[in-house]
Amino acid sequence: MKILSRNYKIFLIEDNPGDVRLIEESFRELSSNFDFFSQKDGEAAIHYLETQLQEKKEFPDLILLDLNLPRKNGFEVLKVIKNTEELKKIPVIVLSTSESEEDISMAYHLHANCYINKPLDFDDFNKIIESIDLFWLKTVKLPER
Repeated sequence: MKILSRNYKIFLIEDNPGDVRLIEESFRELSSNFDFFSQKDGEAAIHYLETQLQEKKEFPDLILLDLNLPRKNGFEVLKVIKNTEELKKIPVIVLSTSESEEDISMAYHLHANCYINKPLDFDDFNKIIESIDLFWLKTVKLPER
């Protein structure tokens, strides 16, 4: 089976610059078919998405969302995404260090597409990114932007 090559737009909502760099580098090791953009806090992420709506620009193919964000937390961002008609079909992967059952349950209650614990080990982190790439970008049929 031949996998068609396309550039995927990935929106990282993450306040830790080290994690942003690690995620980008991990994806780029797999392929160069990624365009990344990121925001460091929930309020800026919501503003970015609202601007995209107003200007009728292309939306991301995939959103990676941390929960512990300044200004507006990940749950607030997720709620806006999943309650906005034009955004709710974008897959949102919660990528968090929290192992709290309450956080996991709330993320799914707000319609996160999946919840993944951020591993602390570099090799494990790369395996997680590889799994995300394999499933969400190479196996699943994503909606057109």
